[in-house]
Amino acid sequence: MSNEGIKKLLKGIDVVPSRELGQNFLIDDSFSKWIVDQLDPQPEDVIIEIGPGTGALSQHLIGRCRKLILIEKDRRLVDHLREKFADAAEQVEILNEDAINFDKRPLFVVGPVKLIGNLPYSAATPIMRNFLEQPTPVSRAVLMLQKEVAERIVAVPSTKAFGKLGLRMQAEWQVDLVRTAGPDLFHPRPKVDSSIIVLAPREAGTLPYFSKRFFDELTNRGFAQRRKLLKKNLGLKTEVWNELAAKLEVSETARAEELSLRQWVDLTNDLDDHPVLDLPEDSSGEVFDVVDAQDEVVKQATRGEVHREGWRHRAVHIFVLNKKGDLYLQQRSALKDRHPGQWDSSAAGHLDAGEDYGQAAVRELYEELMVKPKAKEGEAGLQELARIEACEETGWEFVRLYSCEVSGKIRTHGREIACGAYFPIDLVRLWIKKQPEDFAPGFIECFGCFEGVG
Repeated sequence: MSNEGIKKLLKGIDVVPSRELGQNFLIDDSFSKWIVDQLDPQPEDVIIEIGPGTGALSQHLIGRCRKLILIEKDRRLVDHLREKFADAAEQVEILNEDAINFDKRPLFVVGPVKLIGNLPYSAATPIMRNFLEQPTPVSRAVLMLQKEVAERIVAVPSTKAFGKLGLRMQAEWQVDLVRTAGPDLFHPRPKVDSSIIVLAPREAGTLPYFSKRFFDELTNRGFAQRRKLLKKNLGLKTEVWNELAAKLEVSETARAEELSLRQWVDLTNDLDDHPVLDLPEDSSGEVFDVVDAQDEVVKQATRGEVHREGWRHRAVHIFVLNKKGDLYLQQRSALKDRHPGQWDSSAAGHLDAGEDYGQAAVRELYEELMVKPKAKEGEAGLQELARIEACEETGWEFVRLYSCEVSGKIRTHGREIACGAYFPIDLVRLWIKKQPEDFAPGFIECFGCFEGVG
């Protein structure tokens, strides 16, 4: 579409481009198609487009995916898009919502999704934070951003552009800046260039596992005043920092932007007090009580032996709820020997030899979530909800299911939990129905009991 063509279209639907909404419409059809091709749309894909505008990208996605969901804040453009794609109404869903506040959790029910968008310059960072921070259902993304923002995302250490944004994006995503576009491809013409980035999830194990929440806290402090020495921004004593600097192989006078992503991750683990860091890397030698069909102890054996032989043993699952009644779900770490990457109870684990169920529940809550289930005013403490018989679905574990309400922050570590979030109970129920393979079998058993108790 030419510049005159887009002007005529906008006049016909009574739309004046809004500076407040950051509306700069793509007018080069071949360039729009090229952007869509970078997403590699497949017939079974569910694709989310943010800020479709007049449909410059959307029109090249029609017929190339199973479902296309358009998120457009401007009501006037929503009406235009519904008219434009009326013939594809069964395939295209158009939502009049603000992408910054969009609730992405229902997207888990439809499985992995792909994301595309020409993001408004003023809102690009919070939109990316909403859609791309873990946990996310997004499996691939192609985004057009202000060139300066894109350069910050792919920046390398010891450059002016390198900072929190680049660290946090690169910690979770493989990001490639693939092309830059000048102002002449848009109406109205922006005053700056744009760049297209392609994002794919960072492969598990390419970085040491770490606590994302503590990483964010640390980088916030480290970059609070860029010109200050990192030691001072982090508030570390000289002897402590000098030892860390030697271990990281950086100067004692280093500033935040001089550390690489790997060094920031190592620093995070060096300063972290998460209890999972005290656990052995190989848990196969842990000793469990082996029990009979009546849950009576008959002997003890190592974790490896118990799982290999399929012997009955004991475990706890804890459902953590917030004040809204939403359930915290964890995605199991890729390091787990059973059901890696699947979604599970808020916290769960085996009983150690000689340990009782209640003790194990308290221990697992703290080891996995850094939560201590002490009842506060107006807050429920740890409560036993159900007892589940050992069966194939539980991995031959006798399970005690507990619940507790938590109002404070949860802090996980990647060695145990890849990521986690609160989900409405109705959504969890639908998600299990639609995508049972996303969940560890033991959690599905526990959720059924939880529903029965409720």
